[in-house]
Amino acid sequence: MTKIIVLIVGIALIGFIIWWFFGKHEIATGTAKVTNNHQDIDIEVKGGYSPEEVVLEHGVPATLHFTRKDASSCLDHVVFSDFGINQALPQDKQVAVNIDTSKPGEYTWACGMDMFHGKVIIK
Repeated sequence: MTKIIVLIVGIALIGFIIWWFFGKHEIATGTAKVTNNHQDIDIEVKGGYSPEEVVLEHGVPATLHFTRKDASSCLDHVVFSDFGINQALPQDKQVAVNIDTSKPGEYTWACGMDMFHGKVIIK
């Protein structure tokens, strides 16, 4: 009986690991609001980024407002390698990051340890 329980638990754990690494997970997407020829969007940093995909309009100046709620040192920086940005994110403070929207495309950002990621889509 013990062998059967161990086998069932082992199969369940393997299934969970496969789902965790290879399963399709929902991605929160946000579109920046354009006001007076400037677009802004708020991003909460708590166990990742929410939204983790941001849609911006091409050619309209944009600011992403990051607020880190997570005490993890992994999330204390946000890095946009395509834009040369490495910005510190103090806990419980809003930090503005200006994005160059002159070239349409998809650009990624990551935490300082490259474990959590997000994406900016400029249309």
